[in-house]
Amino acid sequence: MQVRTLLKLGAASLLPALLLAGCATTAVTDGAPRPRYAAIDVPAQGETTPVGTGNADAADDPAIWRNAANPAASLLLGTDKKAGLYVYGLDGKVRDFAPAGALNNADLREVRTADGRQRILVGASDRTDRAEPRIALFTLDGGTGKLTALRTQAFLKAGHAPAEAYGFCMGAPLAAGEAARAYVVLKDGTVAESRLVESGGAITAQHVRDVKFATQSEGCVVDDATHTLFVAEEDVGIWKVPLAGAALQASPFARVGPADGLVDDVEGLAIARKPDGTAWLVASSQGDNAYALFDLMTGQAAGRFRINGGAIGGTSDTDGIEVVLGDFGPQFPEGVFMAQDGDNAPKAQNFKLVSWQAIRTALGMQ
Repeated sequence: MQVRTLLKLGAASLLPALLLAGCATTAVTDGAPRPRYAAIDVPAQGETTPVGTGNADAADDPAIWRNAANPAASLLLGTDKKAGLYVYGLDGKVRDFAPAGALNNADLREVRTADGRQRILVGASDRTDRAEPRIALFTLDGGTGKLTALRTQAFLKAGHAPAEAYGFCMGAPLAAGEAARAYVVLKDGTVAESRLVESGGAITAQHVRDVKFATQSEGCVVDDATHTLFVAEEDVGIWKVPLAGAALQASPFARVGPADGLVDDVEGLAIARKPDGTAWLVASSQGDNAYALFDLMTGQAAGRFRINGGAIGGTSDTDGIEVVLGDFGPQFPEGVFMAQDGDNAPKAQNFKLVSWQAIRTALGMQ
């Protein structure tokens, strides 16, 4: 049986059986056996310049800004979690670097300032101080690709227990007067939500509420269309958290195992949404070097792929991912998928770029 054939027939319900049939075991870097589920190979179309920290697990999480006026001039961002934040062009070349310390995960939103101007707000989890979690904030100039650092924000109340910032994502504002919402995943599984509020040209983080997962979590993404937060609990699976209520309540979305095609650790999360509302959640199934897709509305597994083949090379041990749909020019006519590559030897780690059109075609998606 072929995954492509099943997906073209719309038989996502048959995916668990296929995954079990295609399951084998392989060894990962920690020496523990992991299942390896069936996935379709899709080659990378591009890659970024390696991060500056060599011989280390350094590259981590990307973000993508689409230039609607000139899609081919869009910008990519990626963290070097030992050193700071990079900005790249679609050609993978470095446009800027902010030496901002141990920034782990990054995200961005276009926001409106108090005086009505639009600007690109970039945020990242700052784990430079392992006891005091912070949010590093920047503005991104879409024309020059340059970052401007804003004040790094501590957001938990004084006297809190020591905590390490780890995962990070941003979402649309949920109340008047906000630029955006920020979600910092602490290493103990707590997700802390903060309002990002502009006052006098400065942006401050105001802690609002938490949701707690039992074990280490990192990857997160917000679906702005439905105001829903998705969080990856690394050894367990993916949770969904509606943001509209007064309290944050999590419910399971997908589990580690053959039924959903996830092999621990479950790492980066990203949302691919079409203008017609069709949307998929994409997850890094790090344990078998693959990426799993889910229908965002039904939660049904919708296919798996690996970045493999072609002249550039594939990915392994992926932490962060991002995907943005839309026209990005001739090389990426339907969107860009960006994934951290944990083994880019003999060079330092970097990020690989894949055409969404190639992924969609390979998986038989409409």
